[in-house]
Amino acid sequence: MSRHSLQHLPGILAFAHDLLRRALRPGDCAVDATAGNGHDTLLLAQCVGEHGKVYAFDVQASALAATQARLQQAGLQDRAILIADSHARLRQHVPPGLRAAVFNLGYLPGSNKTVVTQAASTLSALEQTLDLLQPGGIVVLVIYSGHPGGNAESQAVQDWVQALNPQQALAVQYGLLNQNGTPPYVIAIEKRLPAPTYQPSSLPDGLAGKPSLKNPNWKPE
Repeated sequence: MSRHSLQHLPGILAFAHDLLRRALRPGDCAVDATAGNGHDTLLLAQCVGEHGKVYAFDVQASALAATQARLQQAGLQDRAILIADSHARLRQHVPPGLRAAVFNLGYLPGSNKTVVTQAASTLSALEQTLDLLQPGGIVVLVIYSGHPGGNAESQAVQDWVQALNPQQALAVQYGLLNQNGTPPYVIAIEKRLPAPTYQPSSLPDGLAGKPSLKNPNWKPE
């Protein structure tokens, strides 16, 4: 299916990027858990502004080099910290207060297809990301599962998401249902805001002691 054949439904990447743009504001912090060729890192850097920060992870030196070059070309290299480490150690590099995170699960296009994301490290990174995420923040996963091991990772992520406490976070899935093969799809998770606590206000002058659930026996003078 041509990427230009749809007039109203956004493509997978367009949908993912729109969610990130909606969530991020200047000064925010964000994570690109799989920097790859740097497209998402650049988008995040554009969104967080000059006072924000992006933490971009990848285990492949070629990926980080491509990401660095893309950021330099845009003049945004100062907004990102590139981390040559697994996202499974995310908490060692990223402070609390994240506003958004993005994961691309699969392999780096144009690189070694045997170097792929793995269910165990992905789930560990998701757990840490959700802990570091501020209420109202989002995690966006673009999941490619057509490679060996991809279906197992995809299923593991879906099982993890479905087991989330709905009082803590809510998730949606977006993808094509009637396309041949194994098209990519998006899972987006939003950490819920804490429920407001009710604080009874003090009664205005002249109303104290009037009929209420606490004082049903009040009578006018």
